Amino acid sequence: MPCIMVFFALATPRLVIALLWLFTRWFSGLFSTPLWPVVGFVFLPTTFLWYTAVLHWFGGQWTLWPIVGLVIALIIDVSPASGRRRARSD
Repeated sequence: MPCIMVFFALATPRLVIALLWLFTRWFSGLFSTPLWPVVGFVFLPTTFLWYTAVLHWFGGQWTLWPIVGLVIALIIDVSPASGRRRARSD
């Protein structure tokens, strides 16, 4: 089951965030204000998912692998590749 969730998180991170919020308590107690989850959902969804995963799975410890994952998530979120694919479909 976790492998399927990782696949969906990379394919459609906003859908995974919505499903986690609706059907689990994944985000409960992680943020003091609801502003950060909304900002993460809108602007950097993959990075937001990885940040919450580090808080859950690594206990909030930012060691080498969580930082490497954060860099990869940021690259996925800000990658211009999706914009280039849309531009070529003329």
